[in-house]
Amino acid sequence: MKITKFTCYPVLPRWLFLKLETDEGIVGWGEPVVEGRAHTVQAAVEELSYYFLGKNPMAIEDLWQTFYRAGFYRGGPEMMSAIAGIDQALWDIKGKALNAPVYELLGGSCRDRLKVYCWIGGDRPDDVAAAVAQKHAEGYSAVKMNATEELHYIDSYKKVEAVLARAAAIREAVGYDMEFGVDFHGRVHKSMAKVLAKELEAYRPMFIEEPVLSENIEALRDIACHTTVPIATGERMFSRWDFKRLLTEGYVDIIQPDLSHAGGISECRKIATMAEAFDVAVAPHCPLGPVALAACVQLDMCTPNVFIQEQSLGIHYNQGGDLLDYLKDAAPFTYHEGYILPPTAPGLGVQVDEDKLRRMAEKGHNWKNPVWRNDDGTIAEW
Repeated sequence: MKITKFTCYPVLPRWLFLKLETDEGIVGWGEPVVEGRAHTVQAAVEELSYYFLGKNPMAIEDLWQTFYRAGFYRGGPEMMSAIAGIDQALWDIKGKALNAPVYELLGGSCRDRLKVYCWIGGDRPDDVAAAVAQKHAEGYSAVKMNATEELHYIDSYKKVEAVLARAAAIREAVGYDMEFGVDFHGRVHKSMAKVLAKELEAYRPMFIEEPVLSENIEALRDIACHTTVPIATGERMFSRWDFKRLLTEGYVDIIQPDLSHAGGISECRKIATMAEAFDVAVAPHCPLGPVALAACVQLDMCTPNVFIQEQSLGIHYNQGGDLLDYLKDAAPFTYHEGYILPPTAPGLGVQVDEDKLRRMAEKGHNWKNPVWRNDDGTIAEW
């Protein structure tokens, strides 16, 4: 079998789909994208096509190593996201060729079902009590919200109190029948992160996410000394080598590799196995589309230290397209009391609606994240 053709589809809300075709008629789908850099990643896929066109798609590890090591310069979000989407499509082809879900090719399932969480509150979280009550009624048992809006290096305790009020509102609305994660989103600098981490402890969140930017991970040591709340991070890390320092220093409880950013199924499988050796949980990051989520589910099913999966249905970013809009059949993402059952279809287990992709790709997108500024006019982290 040989790879004969590839096609990229940039579509709303901020996604990029990749189709790989073979001379035997088997097609694989991937989702290589960096949010806000979709066209750059598409260019990276085109550059990597030099290494995969005409090659055997079943030789996934050899192709992955070639993508990563054949170029003198390596790593980074755009290149690793391009590799990730190609890797997903290769696994999709392999599973279809062997008539098996990908997780069966990785050792088989280690669980009966997979817990998922959803988003509430938006970029500037508001009215979270009503939102969490609605999600509870829909059957979810876990949600995540952004912690705060713009936050300066040292900022007002009024903003801290607003974060605590939202946490209190969730507990008042649903008690401990639902878990909630609090995403600092890298918006918070070390000094304010210590304050928030300590004060949030009273509300017992499921985790605090990305309390500082990944380039400031040495600050996690100080933050961990101020709280017993599990610390999660990793969505802006792109390979085993990025996660190596995080795990060996021992200040994180949950890692969150993104299977569309961190080298795909192949690399994230290795990252998760590394984490297991350090007694660290995995909760893959996935605010993206259906192929990315399908790849996550395949990995999750055979990875024992995964405890929950992010998914984007109804997330505030999904303007102009949502998780199920590009699928022929939404059944793979039917949630049962907040859980996904093991997929049974071969490959990644989803059927992409290519006709709709073609139509929407004619419009395309140029999504960029907001540019925020502090009260004094300085750039704020988003």
